[in-house]
Amino acid sequence: MTRLALLRHGHTSWNRAGQIQGRSDIPLDDEARRDLSQFSLPPEWIRAELWSSPLHRARETAAIVANRVPLTAPELTEMNWGDWEGKRGVDLLAQEGSGFRHIEDWGWDYRAPGGESPRELWDRVEPWVQSRHTDTIAVCHIGIMRVILAKAHGWDFDGEAPFKIKRNRLFVVDLDTFAPEAEPVRLIRESHA
Repeated sequence: MTRLALLRHGHTSWNRAGQIQGRSDIPLDDEARRDLSQFSLPPEWIRAELWSSPLHRARETAAIVANRVPLTAPELTEMNWGDWEGKRGVDLLAQEGSGFRHIEDWGWDYRAPGGESPRELWDRVEPWVQSRHTDTIAVCHIGIMRVILAKAHGWDFDGEAPFKIKRNRLFVVDLDTFAPEAEPVRLIRESHA
């Protein structure tokens, strides 16, 4: 069995403000760095290949929790949100005619003006996913995770998602069957005595 474990990067100032980051290269904030320094990979994942998006927030998260520098893959870069990057979702929802909508109403072809659809994102990331031949951790973004997990769960971005992406957890997919593990694997909280 070959497994792919997906880990979401730590918080940034834009996350905390509810801004859409997409490909904008926003770094982790200091609080995220402090929080992440309390965690490490579970023992069964320590020797896995470590990859991340080339964006700073993902690379730094990987280096902190794995205590090593990750390889980077441009395919793991967050979904392109086009004209909506830097804007807040709540503001776009309140703006009549913006076209912004909740994830449960996306479908595979939903896209921000000048952005990328989930289908286009899958087309970008699928060859990288299929090229994994050993257990791999990918520290990336919620958009990348949603698309891979949607494929694994058979979800079409229509109705409530069958998963909830939380931080400090590995969301694991068996690449031989492309089936998700039932529960995410928590990172190990270090005890600092």
